[in-house]
Amino acid sequence: MSRILLMALVIVLNVYVVHGQKQLVLLKKQKVILRLYPGDEIVLKTKGSDTKMTSYVNNLFDTAVMVHKTLIPFHKIERIYFKRSTFANVVGTLLVVGGGLYFAIDQINVMVVQGEKASLNDNVTATSISMVAVGLPMMLIKKKSQRMKYGYRLMTVEPGSPFYLRELSSM
Repeated sequence: MSRILLMALVIVLNVYVVHGQKQLVLLKKQKVILRLYPGDEIVLKTKGSDTKMTSYVNNLFDTAVMVHKTLIPFHKIERIYFKRSTFANVVGTLLVVGGGLYFAIDQINVMVVQGEKASLNDNVTATSISMVAVGLPMMLIKKKSQRMKYGYRLMTVEPGSPFYLRELSSM
């Protein structure tokens, strides 16, 4: 009987540990920009250092993060490196897709509806090329890091916090 109770206790504690895992979040005002869990890779630069540090998140504390075996206080972190999409990336993607579709729809109109051979309309071609030329850099240039300046802050969150994201499990 005690063996069954012990196994049940171990299972309950394991479930609590899995669902009670801390998260490191980067906030811009009240919006979560980046979320890291223990074990995730982190690339950062500390104040007074010229080199990037690439490691993994070992443990999280209220005011610091442990990467591998080094404890780094949040206020010593100058920059965190990660790729993220912005509104300009979305607009650029829409411009590229729109420019390609505009050209393709015009060609279908000329061949199918009007029954003529495929030809290039100067206005359609110029508009389509302009949309793709403007949209392509907007789509491809992504922000690679975030400097820890006013309005941005690192925070360790636990279950019960409004910033905590519970993982959806397959159980």
